[in-house]
Amino acid sequence: MATRVIPPRMILKNIRYNTATKPLKTTHPSLSPVTATASLVKKPSSPATDAWASFAQASVTTETAALNLEDAEQLFASVSTRKLLQSSAVMHATAVGPVVDLGMRVMKSRVFQSGVLRNLLMAATKETFYAQFCAGEDAATAGRSISALNEVGLRGMLVYGVEDAHENDGCDRNLKGFLHTVDVSKSLPPSSVSFVIVKITAICPMALLERMSDLLRWQQRDPSFVLPWKQDSLPIFAESSPLYHTQKRPEPLTPEEESDLQLANQRLLELCQRCEEANMPLLVDAEHTTVQPAIDYFTYSSAIRHNKDDNPIVFGTIQTYLKDAKERLLLATKAAEKMGVPMGFKLVRGAYMSIESKLAESFGYASPVHNTIQDTHNCFNDCSSFMLEKIANGIGSVVLATHNIESGKLAVAKAHELGVGKVNHKLEFAQLYGMSEALSFGLNNEGFQVSKYMPFGPVDMVMPYLLRRAEENRGLLAASGFDRQLMRKELARRLKAAVF
Repeated sequence: MATRVIPPRMILKNIRYNTATKPLKTTHPSLSPVTATASLVKKPSSPATDAWASFAQASVTTETAALNLEDAEQLFASVSTRKLLQSSAVMHATAVGPVVDLGMRVMKSRVFQSGVLRNLLMAATKETFYAQFCAGEDAATAGRSISALNEVGLRGMLVYGVEDAHENDGCDRNLKGFLHTVDVSKSLPPSSVSFVIVKITAICPMALLERMSDLLRWQQRDPSFVLPWKQDSLPIFAESSPLYHTQKRPEPLTPEEESDLQLANQRLLELCQRCEEANMPLLVDAEHTTVQPAIDYFTYSSAIRHNKDDNPIVFGTIQTYLKDAKERLLLATKAAEKMGVPMGFKLVRGAYMSIESKLAESFGYASPVHNTIQDTHNCFNDCSSFMLEKIANGIGSVVLATHNIESGKLAVAKAHELGVGKVNHKLEFAQLYGMSEALSFGLNNEGFQVSKYMPFGPVDMVMPYLLRRAEENRGLLAASGFDRQLMRKELARRLKAAVF
């Protein structure tokens, strides 16, 4: 067996996939993007690639590409005062580190597991943080949340809020939830849901994903190492990808593990077939590097089978805070093009930073995460530029999942420069539900398709998700000052209008 360190430890709607494109506006606000990008162009913290440099420069020279994020009245025109007050209060609370720390300690404590106190805390959580970041307790409620978003021009990525599964019974239960997502989605307005989200860790036991990742890493080291269960796939690793997780040659899968793998393949196949019948794309979430190789394997082998006729059904996720992200994206897209497989990717900055750094350190290796936040920004922008150029040429699709204002402005500038509006059904921006509202509304006002990542499920079931998000997005929550400032500005304007 390989030596491993195991670190501690999302649905709805039938659309004809993005067939109704939304034409870009022909006029744009006069807000200059020069100040938004000057610091990035002038002084990157590490050598940027030529592609990224041209990407940033494009935003400076394209006068019509400005993204208006200053007019609070326009941005929040569709948001009720009650909702604006609630969102402002929650976002201000989550920006205070000690408040988040206290909330996580209370929810994880024994006192919270049962009794009157637990019921009171659950009720308070449901009316505040849960209401802000989750779409509802069941499919029907989530559907209403989707419809409300759709009325103001946004779409939804509904996420069945389950966490990791460790045995087949749990995987089977989770699969039913994902399948129910696709079925229930048919009752919602056309194109109001952009993706069904799936966590491979919810439909394949974690231990098996760890074993598969070990075996895949060893095969990367030794191409003669045979994996009889492996199907056709796109490249999973790059030369710079970390392999330290697997310290010695792993044993082959046992008969029981091979049986579990067959069951996992059947679950994913059934979900892909249901999505294919509904013409609903399936977006696979990314996880930490301990299990990501197996997740990429499942994603790519499924994409080869189901992605046809320039219509990606299966999308993968690239976490650009990893140093090998750009190289892996290039290798996968090149291989997909060679095979004639239309490939879609979601680009995110990523999570699990603490886990990744500690794991690498335990093996005596440098962290696989970029050394600075600016390096991560550069990587995300560079990958965005690369994918925008691809879809401008009619190849592939991309979801730019970002809360970063500068990345949003750069992507808008690049999209306008390339004329991506002509094929904008292949481009989607995305933010977490309840966060970065100004960016979401601003992008939508500019004519782009924008989705909100919307977890749903009973409060008890979604609580682990909320705790994980709170820990992963601690920096993001603390850095949400731009949204908070705009919310205060708009609330003050409405109060003044009401009084005078």
